[in-house]
Order: sequence, then structure tokens, then C-alpha cells
Amino acid sequence: MPTIQCSFTDLKDLYGKKCSLDELRQWLPAAKAELEHYDEKTDTLTIKLGDTNQPYLWSVEGITRFLRHYQGNERGIPRIKMMKTKNIISVDPKLHSIRPVIAAFIAKGKPFTNYLLKQFIQMQEKIADGFGRRRQKVAIGMYPSSKISFPLRYYAADPEKTSFVPLDGTKENLRRILAYHPKGKEYAWILQDAKQYPLLEDARRQIISFPPITNAEDTGRINIGDSSIFFEATGTDHAAVNLVTTIFAYAFAERGFSLQQVSVKYHDKTENTPLLKEEAVAITPEQVAAYLGIQLKKSEIKTLLERAQYDVLEKVKIPPYRGDILHPVDVIEDIGIMYGYDKIEPLPLTTSTVGAALPKIREIEKCRELLLGLGYQEVLSPVLSNKELLCDKMNTPDTGIVEIENFMSQTYSAVRTWILPVLLEMLSKNKHVDYPQRVFEQGIVTRRVGDMCNDEEHLAVVYCNTIADYTEMKQVMDYLFSMLGARCSITSAEHPALIPGRVGDILVNRRKVGFLGELSPHVLEKLDITMPAVCMELNLSVLFSLAKNS
Repeated sequence: MPTIQCSFTDLKDLYGKKCSLDELRQWLPAAKAELEHYDEKTDTLTIKLGDTNQPYLWSVEGITRFLRHYQGNERGIPRIKMMKTKNIISVDPKLHSIRPVIAAFIAKGKPFTNYLLKQFIQMQEKIADGFGRRRQKVAIGMYPSSKISFPLRYYAADPEKTSFVPLDGTKENLRRILAYHPKGKEYAWILQDAKQYPLLEDARRQIISFPPITNAEDTGRINIGDSSIFFEATGTDHAAVNLVTTIFAYAFAERGFSLQQVSVKYHDKTENTPLLKEEAVAITPEQVAAYLGIQLKKSEIKTLLERAQYDVLEKVKIPPYRGDILHPVDVIEDIGIMYGYDKIEPLPLTTSTVGAALPKIREIEKCRELLLGLGYQEVLSPVLSNKELLCDKMNTPDTGIVEIENFMSQTYSAVRTWILPVLLEMLSKNKHVDYPQRVFEQGIVTRRVGDMCNDEEHLAVVYCNTIADYTEMKQVMDYLFSMLGARCSITSAEHPALIPGRVGDILVNRRKVGFLGELSPHVLEKLDITMPAVCMELNLSVLFSLAKNS
């Protein structure tokens, strides 16, 4: 969860009225935040935010705007003035598959102090690292606008032929900046598959920025005393980039800066950024009553919504810096916050139930206990894995992998479709442990079938040793099914990860519930496992449903 620091004096100045620390402690939970610490010597507040979906609150400007409305000092959507200008950024169509989106504005106001500069840098880092997915989804740049000449060009550059001086660095080409500059090394993974890199250049052909890596030394450093700031955000998600730009525009406006739009010219459209779009959603008193359990008049709902920074006309208008409102329920939640959940009278219990484990859970627990009794060690691994392990290293085709679109790590970029690869990867990292190694894991796997994603309970077992063979695992299977009271048979089969002639499908009532066999040396080599291994994987969901119907 994000944590920010700010001056208590500054917070009170932005709030516009006196408030005590005790009052602040009472008010912050409404913003899903808490006052973690106050250092009286430095006048520093440490505030911990509990909601990762509302980045507009990740700054003292956003928090004080919330508090002014929460306490009724202001109502409705606060609006900011954006002056139209002829400042243009043209976007190269070649960036479409690399980093296609940019939004920007210019803020002019009082000179930056050391404190104010630190506040905006803190906000930049929190939003880019958290909401921006460590700059992959959204990266942010701020520059002294006096050093920049419009129009700007945002284009795809050759990494070998293009050079500039990055912040705190020496002149290098883009490829070497990724390899040797501290920020290049930290964020190179974002551009690892790109053949060209995004650059922002001004009318004098001077490079301003290498998004999402670093600004240029000559034009990309804001100093104390600068009063005219050029802001830009780039990324892969159009809505997220424009949301972040809007959030910063509001923050500058809170500080008394005047704002100028920047036009972004794509190959098929032109946008005046920030967009400042106000979406609308319809809610009714009946919906409020159904979700919150309280009867409110339309006038009462309107007052509560205006305290939550909405406008209420025929529909509820959403502030342009709120990207977390996806459904009427999200608006109703804010009504509940403004009303006060502590004021809602709890209802007495009208029914009572007795908790019990599902029948399949009892059977799963029995399987685990039986394998533990055989000397197998249980493993608990994440349900997230990656396509390389699930398919490539196992020499197995994609059988419906659910991949994560905006993953944080390549290692955890897909949901596992079977457990065996994860167990083998674990064994490859434990070659220093004495053999034999007997391991198993029971858990959920997910497989995509058409437009549906199906969850199944699986059980995978692996025996790794110099004498590991088919017979060893067949004995484990026989014992397991015998103790479960289930009859099974084995039919010869083929599996791309197993040795031909040493693999079989496990059938119950002529339906496949799993497989067992010896791992292919080719697969073991890919996983860097130096011992023979034999395995079994069961689909417990299918097995238990067949047992129930038999």
C-alpha cells in the first residue's frame, strides 16, 4: 500500500481551515487512509493509503481535496481551467506496438521550493511505480518548459544510431543507456522485446526524454525556482495515461498553477490533453436501499454524492480523476462512506447455519494424508507460472493457458494448467538435497475452454531417484485408489513430456482422470534435473464426480 509524507502545516494550508491531529485521524479512514506517524520536530505527517485503485489520493493535494468535500466545505466536482494553446506533440505510428500513448500539459505558477519539488517527485514515483506498474503501464516526466520548444515529436528511434546525455550520465546510444545507466538497468525489462525505442524530441531536435527510462540531462531536470513545468505521461493504456495526466493537472491547480492544454496528434485523431472526461452512471434510491440497507431520499443521496465529489443531475457525473468507478455499486459505496457505516444499524441474525467442509475437501485431505504416509513431502506453490515452463520446457502444446495481460513479472505471467511442471521446477532448484526426493502438491489449476475459464482440483506426484521407474509410481497409484475405494484401470498412451512406452492414462468408468509415467530425458535436461523421475497427475474434480455418480 502506498505511504506518503507531507508537512502538517502544508496540509492545513491546502485544507483551508484549522484542524487538529485528532480530527485528521478521525477523518482519514473515510479516504481509506490512516495517520501512521507525526514527527513534531520536522512537522512531517506519514499517511498510509489503503486503496490502490484511487491514485488521486496519493498526494497531499488529493487528500486535502477529499477532506474539504468530506467535511462539506466544498461540494460537487471541482473543475479546473485549461487554456487552449497551439502546442502540439505528434506521435509516430511506429510506436503502436511499443509505447503508443502520450498526454501532456504545461503548468505555470509560483517558483518551486525544495519542499514542493519533493512533493511532486514523491507523487510521480508513487503513481508510476504503483498504479503505473513500475512504469510499464504509465511513466511520468516533468521538465522546465523554458528549455523546451514546441512542437514536439514522440517517435520510434533506432537504439544503436541514436544517442543523448541522460540524467546524471554521459552520452551513450539508447542500447548502452539500457545496459549501463542505473535507470536503464532497472527498467530495461519494459523494452526487452522492442526493436525500436520511444523518444521525445523538441523542435530544435534536442532529445527531451527516453520514456519510460530517463529524462535528458540538458532539458529534464527541474530545479528550485523553476515556475513553468512541462508534464507528460506515456504508456500502453490510453485510459490510464490520461487519468494520471488529469490527476497531476488537478494537483498543480490545487497549488495555484495555471494550466495549458497540449494537443496530441495521432495518425487518425487529435486529442487535447488532459481529456478531463466526466463519465456518468445512473443509480436509484432502491439500489441504495438494497445495497446499504438504509432508506434515503433523493435529496439526501444528492447531498452525500456532492460531498463525495460527484455532480448529480439526471445521472451521477464522475470526477475526471476517478478511474475506479466501474459500476453503480462503486458510487453507492461512496454514499455509504459519506453517510457513515458506523451510523447504519446492524440487523439481528434471523438464521443460523453450521459450517462443514465440502465432501470433496474431505476426500482431498484423505489423499494428502495417504501420500504423507508414503513418505512424500507436500509442496505449496503459487497458482501463477509462465508459458515457457508450462509448455516449452515440458515439450507440451498450449492446452488453454490463461495469460495475464499486464503482468508484474515474466515468471508469474500465466495461470498454471497443470501442477507437474511446477513440481519439477522445484526439484531443479533442490539438486543439493539428498535423494531420493518424493514430493506432491494438491491445488487448483485453470484452463481456458473457448470463452470460459474452468478451475479444477489436481494432484501431482513426483519421485526422483537413480532407480525411479514406472513401477514405483504404479504402486503409489494402486495404493491411493485402493484406500479411496475407487476402481481404476490403465491404458497405454502417449504424452509429449514422458517416455514413449512408459506412460499410461488412468481411467475410471472408461473416463480419463489422469496419467502416470517416466519423464523424458529431453524434458529433464531442459529443467536441469540430473536424476530420472517418474510422475503422476490426477484430475480430482473429475475423479470425485465419477465416484459420486458410480
